[in-house]
Amino acid sequence: MARRPIGVFDSGVGGLSVLRHVRAMLPAEDLLYVADSAHAPYGGKSAQFIESRALAIAGFLVARDARALVVACNTATAAAIASLRQKYDLPIVGMEPAVKPAVEATRSGVIGVLATSGTLESGKFAELVQRFGSRARVIVQPCPGLVERVEQGDLAGPLTRRLLAGFVQPLLDEGADTLVLGCTHYPFLEPLLRELVGEEVAIIESGAAVARQLVRRIGEADFLDIRPQGTERFFSSGEPGQLEALLPRLWGGPASVERLTAG
Repeated sequence: MARRPIGVFDSGVGGLSVLRHVRAMLPAEDLLYVADSAHAPYGGKSAQFIESRALAIAGFLVARDARALVVACNTATAAAIASLRQKYDLPIVGMEPAVKPAVEATRSGVIGVLATSGTLESGKFAELVQRFGSRARVIVQPCPGLVERVEQGDLAGPLTRRLLAGFVQPLLDEGADTLVLGCTHYPFLEPLLRELVGEEVAIIESGAAVARQLVRRIGEADFLDIRPQGTERFFSSGEPGQLEALLPRLWGGPASVERLTAG
Protein backbone atom coordinates (compact mmCIF):
# COMPACT_ATOMS: atom_id res chain seq x y z
CA MET A 1 0.00 0.00 0.00
CA ALA A 2 1.41 3.39 -0.99
CA ARG A 3 2.39 5.77 1.77
CA ARG A 4 0.23 8.90 1.89
CA PRO A 5 2.23 12.07 1.13
CA ILE A 6 3.05 15.10 3.26
CA GLY A 7 1.82 18.46 1.98
CA VAL A 8 3.89 21.63 2.33
CA PHE A 9 2.86 25.09 1.13
CA ASP A 10 3.93 28.72 1.11
CA SER A 11 3.05 31.96 -0.63
CA GLY A 12 5.84 31.21 -3.09
CA VAL A 13 9.30 29.66 -3.16
CA GLY A 14 10.26 30.46 0.43
CA GLY A 15 8.86 27.22 1.80
CA LEU A 16 11.45 25.33 -0.21
CA SER A 17 13.87 26.30 2.57
CA VAL A 18 11.67 24.28 4.93
CA LEU A 19 11.10 21.49 2.41
CA ARG A 20 14.87 20.93 2.29
CA HIS A 21 14.91 20.20 6.03
CA VAL A 22 11.84 17.95 5.75
CA ARG A 23 13.50 15.97 2.96
CA ALA A 24 16.75 15.65 4.94
CA MET A 25 14.94 14.29 8.00
CA LEU A 26 12.35 12.20 6.16
CA PRO A 27 14.13 10.88 3.07
CA ALA A 28 11.57 8.16 2.36
CA GLU A 29 8.46 10.36 2.40
CA ASP A 30 6.57 11.48 -0.68
CA LEU A 31 6.21 15.28 -0.59
CA LEU A 32 3.74 17.65 -2.25
CA TYR A 33 4.78 21.31 -2.42
CA VAL A 34 2.49 24.19 -3.35
CA ALA A 35 3.78 27.67 -4.17
CA ASP A 36 0.91 30.18 -4.21
CA SER A 37 3.04 32.39 -6.43
CA ALA A 38 0.10 34.09 -8.14
CA HIS A 39 -0.66 35.74 -4.79
CA ALA A 40 2.86 36.25 -3.42
CA PRO A 41 3.88 37.97 -1.28
CA TYR A 42 1.34 37.42 1.49
CA GLY A 43 2.95 40.06 3.70
CA GLY A 44 0.87 43.01 2.50
CA LYS A 45 -2.46 41.19 2.19
CA SER A 46 -5.31 40.97 4.68
CA ALA A 47 -5.49 38.15 7.21
CA GLN A 48 -8.86 37.14 5.75
CA PHE A 49 -7.43 36.79 2.25
CA ILE A 50 -4.45 34.77 3.49
CA GLU A 51 -6.73 32.52 5.53
CA SER A 52 -8.92 31.85 2.48
CA ARG A 53 -5.85 30.97 0.38
CA ALA A 54 -4.50 28.67 3.08
CA LEU A 55 -7.83 26.86 3.37
CA ALA A 56 -8.06 26.46 -0.41
CA ILE A 57 -4.52 25.08 -0.70
CA ALA A 58 -4.98 22.78 2.29
CA GLY A 59 -8.13 21.45 0.64
CA PHE A 60 -6.16 20.82 -2.55
CA LEU A 61 -3.49 18.87 -0.63
CA VAL A 62 -5.97 16.91 1.47
CA ALA A 63 -7.84 15.96 -1.72
CA ARG A 64 -4.53 14.45 -2.86
CA ASP A 65 -4.50 12.34 0.31
CA ALA A 66 -1.95 14.34 2.30
CA ARG A 67 -1.73 12.87 5.78
CA ALA A 68 0.06 15.88 7.31
CA LEU A 69 0.46 19.55 6.40
CA VAL A 70 3.29 22.00 6.90
CA VAL A 71 2.35 25.67 6.65
CA ALA A 72 5.82 26.80 5.54
CA CYS A 73 5.02 30.50 5.82
CA ASN A 74 5.09 32.62 8.97
CA THR A 75 2.40 35.01 7.73
CA ALA A 76 0.04 32.20 6.71
CA THR A 77 0.64 30.42 10.01
CA ALA A 78 -0.34 33.53 11.95
CA ALA A 79 -3.46 34.10 9.83
CA ALA A 80 -4.75 30.61 9.24
CA ILE A 81 -3.35 27.78 11.33
CA ALA A 82 -6.14 27.92 13.92
CA SER A 83 -8.76 27.57 11.16
CA LEU A 84 -6.81 24.79 9.46
CA ARG A 85 -6.57 22.80 12.69
CA GLN A 86 -10.25 23.31 13.34
CA LYS A 87 -11.19 22.03 9.89
CA TYR A 88 -8.76 19.14 9.41
CA ASP A 89 -8.09 16.30 11.83
CA LEU A 90 -4.50 15.59 10.85
CA PRO A 91 -1.06 16.80 11.97
CA ILE A 92 -0.58 20.44 10.93
CA VAL A 93 2.74 22.12 11.68
CA GLY A 94 3.28 25.86 11.29
CA MET A 95 6.10 28.34 11.44
CA GLU A 96 7.15 30.49 14.38
CA PRO A 97 9.98 33.05 14.29
CA ALA A 98 12.86 31.65 16.34
CA VAL A 99 12.66 34.24 19.13
CA LYS A 100 13.15 31.71 21.91
CA PRO A 101 16.45 30.23 20.62
CA ALA A 102 17.62 33.74 19.71
CA VAL A 103 17.01 34.93 23.27
CA GLU A 104 18.97 31.94 24.52
CA ALA A 105 21.83 32.62 22.08
CA THR A 106 22.32 36.37 22.46
CA ARG A 107 25.32 37.68 24.37
CA SER A 108 24.51 41.37 24.03
CA GLY A 109 20.91 40.97 25.16
CA VAL A 110 19.63 42.42 21.88
CA ILE A 111 18.09 40.40 19.05
CA GLY A 112 16.73 41.57 15.71
CA VAL A 113 13.81 39.96 13.90
CA LEU A 114 13.61 40.29 10.12
CA ALA A 115 10.12 39.47 8.83
CA THR A 116 7.18 40.65 6.76
CA SER A 117 4.79 43.22 8.17
CA GLY A 118 2.05 40.59 8.23
CA THR A 119 4.07 38.42 10.61
CA LEU A 120 5.28 41.26 12.82
CA GLU A 121 1.80 42.77 13.20
CA SER A 122 0.11 39.47 14.07
CA GLY A 123 -1.22 38.60 17.50
CA LYS A 124 0.71 35.34 17.34
CA PHE A 125 4.01 37.22 17.08
CA ALA A 126 3.00 39.61 19.87
CA GLU A 127 2.36 36.61 22.14
CA LEU A 128 5.77 35.19 21.22
CA VAL A 129 7.56 38.41 22.17
CA GLN A 130 5.55 38.63 25.37
CA ARG A 131 6.62 35.12 26.34
CA PHE A 132 10.33 35.56 25.72
CA GLY A 133 10.97 39.29 25.31
CA SER A 134 11.52 39.92 29.00
CA ARG A 135 14.85 38.08 28.73
CA ALA A 136 16.24 40.20 25.88
CA ARG A 137 15.46 43.32 23.92
CA VAL A 138 13.61 42.34 20.73
CA ILE A 139 13.87 44.78 17.81
CA VAL A 140 11.62 44.08 14.83
CA GLN A 141 12.42 45.03 11.26
CA PRO A 142 9.83 44.70 8.48
CA CYS A 143 11.51 43.95 5.16
CA PRO A 144 9.28 45.04 2.27
CA GLY A 145 10.62 43.92 -1.07
CA LEU A 146 12.83 41.05 0.06
CA VAL A 147 10.30 38.31 -0.70
CA GLU A 148 9.94 39.67 -4.23
CA ARG A 149 13.72 39.57 -4.74
CA VAL A 150 13.82 35.88 -3.77
CA GLU A 151 10.78 35.12 -5.92
CA GLN A 152 12.70 36.56 -8.86
CA GLY A 153 15.80 34.54 -8.01
CA ASP A 154 17.85 37.65 -7.16
CA LEU A 155 19.73 36.41 -4.10
CA ALA A 156 22.78 38.66 -4.22
CA GLY A 157 22.28 41.39 -6.83
CA PRO A 158 22.80 45.11 -6.17
CA LEU A 159 19.14 45.82 -5.33
CA THR A 160 18.87 42.85 -2.97
CA ARG A 161 22.15 43.81 -1.31
CA ARG A 162 21.02 47.41 -0.87
CA LEU A 163 17.64 46.39 0.56
CA LEU A 164 19.08 43.85 2.98
CA ALA A 165 21.86 46.17 4.16
CA GLY A 166 19.32 48.89 4.82
CA PHE A 167 17.19 46.56 6.92
CA VAL A 168 20.04 45.02 8.89
CA GLN A 169 22.25 48.01 9.70
CA PRO A 170 19.79 49.65 12.16
CA LEU A 171 19.65 46.36 14.10
CA LEU A 172 23.42 46.18 14.29
CA ASP A 173 23.57 49.83 15.34
CA GLU A 174 21.29 48.97 18.28
CA GLY A 175 23.67 46.23 19.40
CA ALA A 176 21.89 43.14 18.02
CA ASP A 177 24.25 40.17 17.94
CA THR A 178 21.58 37.64 16.94
CA LEU A 179 19.27 37.89 13.92
CA VAL A 180 16.08 35.90 13.45
CA LEU A 181 14.97 35.11 9.90
CA GLY A 182 11.22 35.37 10.39
CA CYS A 183 10.23 34.57 6.80
CA THR A 184 10.90 31.30 5.00
CA HIS A 185 12.21 33.20 1.96
CA TYR A 186 15.04 34.75 3.92
CA PRO A 187 17.26 31.65 4.45
CA PHE A 188 18.04 31.85 0.73
CA LEU A 189 19.61 35.25 1.48
CA GLU A 190 21.74 33.94 4.34
CA PRO A 191 25.03 33.88 2.36
CA LEU A 192 24.56 37.54 1.48
CA LEU A 193 23.46 38.36 5.01
CA ARG A 194 26.53 36.65 6.43
CA GLU A 195 28.69 38.72 4.13
CA LEU A 196 27.02 41.89 5.41
CA VAL A 197 27.09 41.16 9.16
CA GLY A 198 30.28 39.13 9.56
CA GLU A 199 30.92 35.97 11.53
CA GLU A 200 30.23 37.34 15.02
CA VAL A 201 26.49 37.75 14.51
CA ALA A 202 24.33 34.64 14.96
CA ILE A 203 21.70 33.99 12.28
CA ILE A 204 18.79 31.75 13.26
CA GLU A 205 15.95 30.32 11.16
CA SER A 206 13.14 27.89 11.96
CA GLY A 207 13.19 25.33 9.14
CA ALA A 208 15.02 22.55 10.96
CA ALA A 209 12.89 22.98 14.10
CA VAL A 210 9.71 22.74 12.01
CA ALA A 211 10.95 19.55 10.34
CA ARG A 212 11.74 18.05 13.75
CA GLN A 213 8.24 18.94 14.95
CA LEU A 214 6.79 17.25 11.87
CA VAL A 215 8.79 14.11 12.65
CA ARG A 216 7.36 14.11 16.19
CA ARG A 217 3.82 14.66 14.96
CA ILE A 218 3.75 11.91 12.34
CA GLY A 219 5.52 9.46 14.59
CA GLU A 220 9.05 8.34 15.23
CA ALA A 221 8.38 5.08 13.38
CA ASP A 222 7.99 7.00 10.12
CA PHE A 223 11.35 8.65 10.69
CA LEU A 224 13.09 5.34 11.26
CA ASP A 225 11.30 3.42 8.54
CA ILE A 226 13.73 2.28 5.84
CA ARG A 227 12.10 2.54 2.42
CA PRO A 228 13.07 3.77 -1.04
CA GLN A 229 13.79 7.45 -1.55
CA GLY A 230 10.60 9.49 -1.54
CA THR A 231 9.36 11.60 -4.43
CA GLU A 232 8.40 15.27 -4.78
CA ARG A 233 5.61 16.90 -6.76
CA PHE A 234 5.58 20.66 -7.19
CA PHE A 235 2.56 22.87 -7.89
CA SER A 236 2.27 26.62 -8.49
CA SER A 237 -0.68 28.98 -8.80
CA GLY A 238 1.54 31.21 -10.92
CA GLU A 239 3.36 30.40 -14.13
CA PRO A 240 4.83 26.90 -13.62
CA GLY A 241 7.86 27.75 -15.75
CA GLN A 242 8.92 30.46 -13.30
CA LEU A 243 9.14 27.98 -10.43
CA GLU A 244 10.81 25.40 -12.66
CA ALA A 245 13.52 27.93 -13.47
CA LEU A 246 14.24 28.53 -9.78
CA LEU A 247 14.18 24.93 -8.53
CA PRO A 248 17.76 24.06 -9.56
CA ARG A 249 19.05 26.92 -7.39
CA LEU A 250 16.58 26.85 -4.50
CA TRP A 251 15.79 23.14 -4.30
CA GLY A 252 19.03 21.68 -5.59
CA GLY A 253 17.88 20.04 -8.81
CA PRO A 254 15.45 20.34 -11.70
CA ALA A 255 11.83 19.22 -11.47
CA SER A 256 8.63 19.72 -13.39
CA VAL A 257 5.92 21.96 -11.91
CA GLU A 258 2.17 21.43 -12.28
CA ARG A 259 -0.39 24.24 -12.25
CA LEU A 260 -2.33 24.58 -9.02
CA THR A 261 -6.06 24.11 -9.48
CA ALA A 262 -7.19 25.35 -6.03
CA GLY A 263 -9.14 28.56 -5.49
